[in-house]
Amino acid sequence: MEPLGPGEPGQAGRYRLLAAVGEGAMGRVLLGVAPDGRLAAVKQVHRGFAHDPGFRERFRREVDVSRLVSGAYTAAVMDADPAAATPWLASVFVAGPSLQEAVDKTGPLPPAAVRHLAGGLASALVGIHRAGLVHRDLKPANVLLADDGPRVIDFGIARAAEGGADLTHTGVILGSPAFISPEQADGRPLTPASDVFSLGALLVLAATGRSPFAGASGPQSLYNVVHTHPDLRLLPPEVRALVEPCLLKDPARRPTPAQLLDLLGPLPPVQRPWPPAVHTLIARRQAEVAGVVAKPPKPRRRARVLLAAAAAAVVLAGTITAVALVNGDDDATAAPAGTPAPPPVATTAPPDPDPLGPDKLRGVAPCRILPSVPGTGKLTPKIDVHLFQCTYETTQGQWLELAIGGPVTAGGTPAGELDGLPLSLDDKDSGCTASVPVVDRPDTTIGVEASQAAKPFAKPCDTAKAALTEAVHRLKAGSVDAALPPGSLAATNPCALLPAATVQQVAGPVFGVEPRGLHECSWTVDRKVTVTLERGSKPFQSKDPYYDSTGTLDVGGVTAYFTARRDGQASTSCTLTWAHRPIDDRSAENVVVDYTAAGTPAVDATCRKAQDLAKAARTGLPKP
Repeated sequence: MEPLGPGEPGQAGRYRLLAAVGEGAMGRVLLGVAPDGRLAAVKQVHRGFAHDPGFRERFRREVDVSRLVSGAYTAAVMDADPAAATPWLASVFVAGPSLQEAVDKTGPLPPAAVRHLAGGLASALVGIHRAGLVHRDLKPANVLLADDGPRVIDFGIARAAEGGADLTHTGVILGSPAFISPEQADGRPLTPASDVFSLGALLVLAATGRSPFAGASGPQSLYNVVHTHPDLRLLPPEVRALVEPCLLKDPARRPTPAQLLDLLGPLPPVQRPWPPAVHTLIARRQAEVAGVVAKPPKPRRRARVLLAAAAAAVVLAGTITAVALVNGDDDATAAPAGTPAPPPVATTAPPDPDPLGPDKLRGVAPCRILPSVPGTGKLTPKIDVHLFQCTYETTQGQWLELAIGGPVTAGGTPAGELDGLPLSLDDKDSGCTASVPVVDRPDTTIGVEASQAAKPFAKPCDTAKAALTEAVHRLKAGSVDAALPPGSLAATNPCALLPAATVQQVAGPVFGVEPRGLHECSWTVDRKVTVTLERGSKPFQSKDPYYDSTGTLDVGGVTAYFTARRDGQASTSCTLTWAHRPIDDRSAENVVVDYTAAGTPAVDATCRKAQDLAKAARTGLPKP
C-alpha cells in the first residue's frame, strides 16, 4: 500500500480513496471505502484512455456486462462511472496475494490446494461465460488468493482497451504471453475455450512454479504457446489429468469449465484451502489493509521539497542542521554540498547470548524443535518452506505450525505468562495461536498455531500452549538439534550485512534501521533499502508486464534477477534476487535486496544502486 500522490483526489464518486494498491496497463488500482463501509478496489483508467470517446463507450458496455457476473469466486463489480473525468470501476476488494506472489514467496502449491484452485477458477469461468464474457487476460496477477478460495478479477474489462467498434476484432493481442491461448497469440477471434487454456497454464504455474510456455522473451513465449507441447512430466497425476485437456491446441477439443468441475468431482470442504505459508501472506495483507483503514497514509509531498519528516527521525541518531533534498535526478539521494550528513546509525548490537534472543534463535532450525508434545504425542515435520517456520503433523493427522521470529507479529489477547514471558492467545475459527515475544524484541514472537484446517483439535488453545511451552523449554535448555547445513543463511543477521556508512554512500543519509522478524532488515533513507533472507523457489527472470524492466545483473560473480518499476511521480524501485544456497532442483535459500528511491530517478540508475548494495551485502554472507 502506498500513499496517494500529491494533488490526487481523495474521492471517486461516492467512494473515499485511502491508498494506492497497484498499477497496470489500463490504470491504477486504489483502496476505497463505499458509503456502506465495504472496502472496494477502485480502478482509475489512465488519461490516454480517458481522452478517447470510443474507449469510454466500450468501457461503459463492458461494465454493464460485467455487472451480470456473480459467484463466490469472482470479485463482483460494485459501481462505475465511465463518464467521469477519469473513468473508474469499483469492485469488491480482496485482501490477499495474487497467485504469482504466493508462488514466488512460498513455492508451488501441493496437489490438494491446486485442485481447490482449479475448482474455484472453473466456477468463476462458469459465471463469467454465462454473462457472455471472455476474460482474455486470465493470468497469475488476476487471480487473488483469499482465506476461503481464489478470486478472479478484471474479467472482461480489458477488451475496452482494444479500440475499434468491434470488441472481438482480430489482430490485437492482450494478456500475458505465457498464459494466453494459441488462438489469442495468432490474433484469431476468441471463445470461452481461450480462458480454459489459460486456466490450464495457471494450474501448471501453481503446481510447479513456472508457466509451461514461458520463454526468454515475450515473442518466444508466444511461439511456445502456438507451436510447442508443454512438458507436464513434473505434475502430480491428479493435476496432470486436469491440465492436459485444457492445453490442447484445438479450442474445440478443450473441456468447458462445467466439464472441468465434473472431472474434478466433489472436493472435500476445508476452511483453509492453502498451505499455512500462504495463509500467513493473507494474514499479513489483511493486517496491512486494517492498518490503512484505521489510519490512512498521508499523501506524499511533492518532489523538490525538504523531507521534514525525515529530519525529525534523524533526531534519534543525533542532531543535524539540514535535511536531504529530493531533486528527482539520478543523484537524488545525495545531500547538497555543505549539508552535514546525519551521524551513522548503529545497525547491530553485541551478540545476545539469551537462548530466546534473536541471535540464538536465528541459528535454530524450526523443524528440529518439536519431536513431540506432552498430551499430543509424536510430531512429524511436513512443510519446511521458510527459514522461520515449520508445519508439523500429529499421529492423528492434525497440524501444528511453529514460527520463530517470522515477519508477522502474532495478535491475540493477554493470557498470563509462560516461563516469565507474556503469553498471548489468538483464538479463531481457523485455529488457535499461542505466542510469546522474542527477548528484547517485543515486535517479534515465537508462536505455535494449532490449525483446524485438517482434523480439528478438541481444545486448540490448550494444544497450542502446550506445544509452545515445550518449544520454549527445549530452546532454553539448549536441547534443540541446531545443526544447520553448511552456508545456510538462517543464522545470518540481515541488519549486519549493510553497515549504515555503506548504505549512506550508495543511497544517501540513513535515518533509521529496523529489523523485521529475524531474517529481514530495512534502512530508512529517502525511501527504503531492504534485505531479506528467505527460503523459497529458485529465482528466475520475471516476464510480468507489471514491471517496467526485468533482467539479470552481476552481483560479485553471481547472477541476480531484477524487477524494476516506476510508481508515477512518487518513487522508483528495483529488486534483486539471487540463489545463495541450492536446496533441491526447485528451491533455494535466496537473498533479496530492494531499493526504493523517492522521486523519479531513472530505472537504470536505481538498479545500479541496488546492485551496489547487493554486492556489499554479499560480502557478509556465509560461504555455501
